[in-house]
Amino acid sequence: MRRPSGQPLARDAMAYVLAGGRGSRLKELTDNRAKPAVYFGGKARIIDFALSNAINSGIRRIGVATQYKAHSLIRHMQRAWNFMRPERNESFDILPASQRVSETQWYEGTADAVYQNIDIIAAHGPEYMVILAGDHVYKMDYELMLQEHVNSGADVTVGCLVVPRMEATAFGVMHVDEKDCITAFVEKPADPPGIPGEPDMALASMGIYVFKTSVLFDQLHRDAADPNSTRDFGGDIIPWMVKHGKAQAHRFTASCIRAAEEIEEYWRDAGTVDAYFEANLDLTDTVPKLDMYDRDWPIWSDAVVAAPAKFVHDEDGRRGMAISSLVSNDCIVSGSTVHRSLLMTGVKMGSYSRASEAVILPHCNIGRGAQLSRVIIDSGVRIPEGLVVGEDPELDAKRFRRTDKGVCLITKQMIDRLAEQ
Repeated sequence: MRRPSGQPLARDAMAYVLAGGRGSRLKELTDNRAKPAVYFGGKARIIDFALSNAINSGIRRIGVATQYKAHSLIRHMQRAWNFMRPERNESFDILPASQRVSETQWYEGTADAVYQNIDIIAAHGPEYMVILAGDHVYKMDYELMLQEHVNSGADVTVGCLVVPRMEATAFGVMHVDEKDCITAFVEKPADPPGIPGEPDMALASMGIYVFKTSVLFDQLHRDAADPNSTRDFGGDIIPWMVKHGKAQAHRFTASCIRAAEEIEEYWRDAGTVDAYFEANLDLTDTVPKLDMYDRDWPIWSDAVVAAPAKFVHDEDGRRGMAISSLVSNDCIVSGSTVHRSLLMTGVKMGSYSRASEAVILPHCNIGRGAQLSRVIIDSGVRIPEGLVVGEDPELDAKRFRRTDKGVCLITKQMIDRLAEQ
C-alpha cells in the first residue's frame, strides 16, 4: 500500500481545489461572496473542509482556482492558509481567473480552470493530482483514495457517494461492474443505474478526481483542442475517459473520517438555503453527525484574535444563556436566550432577545426584545429592537426570503427596506 521508502502517496500529490462557483441556490448569501467563502459551523468557511482534508491527508502542495466575487475568499485564504513553507517543498497557490490564455477568456469550466494553470502545476512537479470541489462539507482521507487509484491501475478515479437510487437524479451517476470499474457515466439521469448487488442504490459523483499528472495533462490538452467541449470534468473529461480508458469508482465509505461517536459517513452539499441551515444545525446535536471537536482530524481555519464569548445578567426573564448551541469568540449574550443555534464571531445579543434554531453570521447585532426562530442572518446585520421572525409566515415572506421549509434568510438590504416602510 505504501512505497518501499514508506512515504505516503500524498507527499507526491497536489490538491487542486475548484472554488470559482457562485452557488446561486444559496440566494443572497452569495451576492457578495463565492459559495466556498460562505461561513459555516461557527468560525470556518465551507472551503476549509476540502483544504483541511488535504492537509490532514498529508498533501502539502495545494492550488485553489477562484473566479466569482473572490475577494472575501482570497482574503480568508491569505489569513488562514499562509503557513505553508517552501523550504519543506510545501506550497499554496491562489489562482484567480486572470486571462492567462487570452485577453477575453476567463475560466470556461472546471477542466479549463485547471488547463489554464498547467504551467504552474508543472513547476511543482507532482506525480498525482487530486481535483476537489471547494463547496462541500465532509471529512475524508485522500491518501486512501490515492492508494486505490494506484492499486487499481486506473487512468482516473472518481470519488462516489452511495445514495438511494432515485435521489441520484441531481448528480453525475456511475454505472459500475462488480469491481467498481466504471462502465458508464450519466449526468443527472432521470432513471439512475443501480449498483451491482444493490439495485436500489446508486453511486453519485462527489466531484473528486484522482489522476496521474501526466495523464491529466494529456486529457486537458485533448479537451482544449475539441471545439465541441464544454471544458468540464463531469460533462467532458470523465465520460471520455470512461469510454477510452480505465475509470475506477472510489466509495466515500472507504476513506470517510469519523470520530469515535460519529455514526454515519457525513457529506453535505449545503448548496441551498434549507440544506445550509440544516447542516449548521446538525452541529448543535448532543452527538453531532459531524464532529468539529475531533482533534485527530481538525478543521483548520482563520485563527481569529478575539476575546472569549461572554454571558451576562442573571435574573428572571433576563438571563444570558445558551442551550445546545455553538457560540464563537467575541460574542456577548446579554440577558438573552440562545437555543439550538450558531452564533459566529462577534455576534451581540441584546437583553430580552431570543434566538431559536438560528444561524447568525459574524458581527451581527440583535436588538433588545427581538424574537428570532428558524432564521439565517447574513454577516453585519443589525436586527431592530422587538423584531419578531418565525411566528407569522405571510409577514415573514413579505419582508424576507422564506423557504418552503419555513427558514427565513435575512440580509442587510432587507432590514434597510424594512426601515424605509
